[in-house]
Amino acid sequence: MDFEWRPEEAEFRHDLKTFLEAELPEDFDAFSLEPPEQKKFSKAFAAKLAERRWLTPAWPREYGGLEQSPWQQLILSEEMVAHGEPRTAQYMCVNWVGPALILAGTEEQKQYHLQRISRGDVVWCQGFSEPGAGSDLAALRTKATWDGSEYVISGEKIWTSYADTADYCFLLARTDPEASKHNGISIFLVPTDAAGVTISEIPSIFAPGTFNQCVFDDVRAPESWRLGPDSGGWPIIRKLLVNERVGVARFRRASSTLDHVAKAALAAGLLDDPIICEAVAKAQAACDAARVLIYRVVDERAKGQAPDLTAYVYRVATIRAEKAVYEAALQVEGSGGLLKGSHGAAQFGHALASGVATGTLEMQLNLIARDVIGAAPR
Repeated sequence: MDFEWRPEEAEFRHDLKTFLEAELPEDFDAFSLEPPEQKKFSKAFAAKLAERRWLTPAWPREYGGLEQSPWQQLILSEEMVAHGEPRTAQYMCVNWVGPALILAGTEEQKQYHLQRISRGDVVWCQGFSEPGAGSDLAALRTKATWDGSEYVISGEKIWTSYADTADYCFLLARTDPEASKHNGISIFLVPTDAAGVTISEIPSIFAPGTFNQCVFDDVRAPESWRLGPDSGGWPIIRKLLVNERVGVARFRRASSTLDHVAKAALAAGLLDDPIICEAVAKAQAACDAARVLIYRVVDERAKGQAPDLTAYVYRVATIRAEKAVYEAALQVEGSGGLLKGSHGAAQFGHALASGVATGTLEMQLNLIARDVIGAAPR
């Protein structure tokens, strides 16, 4: 396999790294900021990217992009993650909220929302998970009932990242309760300050504001808030979930953490210990495997293919890589790896989130099994 970059790709990475190193403090980590400071910083930073059209480089030019290749989109993700993901919530807007609007939005929705996203002056959250409908997303019970002039939305979403600072919620609701499980679902673009929307924090071991509950109490939603056809949201969701699963180059951040862990082990003379050496080697192999798999996903995209199965396999690989790096950090740091500020403690959060966000490891394995078994000769 050839991993050489084309001249324009290498130039883009060089320019991007030069920009990031000039704009960000050393060892910057946006996720260590409190939510209000995080939103303020990411908006200011996203505006600087937007000036260069680097916030949405893969988008069409008419919506603020540069029509770059999927490979350049990957380079952007790799470098952002390697530098502490200074875009924070903006990566979600860029990776799948915007593409969903490009795919299914009306011209008015595109003109309004895509311009704001490409300028970096709006934050979105994802209204997907519910009590009893997390990994099994199609089991959602939030409903949107048409009353003759507009929809009335009622229900609850949980674990919603960025909801406390978001301007809009990309919300899934059931509009046809009689339809089959994967049908009858619609997408709504709901302002978080709409009457009837209540957002409250869910306490957790993570930073304040990481998880939130969103309650929709008879929220009046005009038809212009609906994205795509009534009860026709699931095909759109299926396409955007692939973007979500591979939109963040998690392997790059995990690999960077492993580099720090290995250097600490070397400095402490611990690499003579076969148990520690094996843990570090396994983690490195897992990170390398995840890298190869995401490159395969990008290659399929560049060739115009739909990489559903490959995306699931990559997601499993990156979950395992995050866990392997955490285990290596604990081997090297011992009980100190449980203390705040250690590599182990920081990696624990990433490993835990990786195994739940966009669907659990078990769900990803089930999707792979279903795809493979379904494709087998009968």
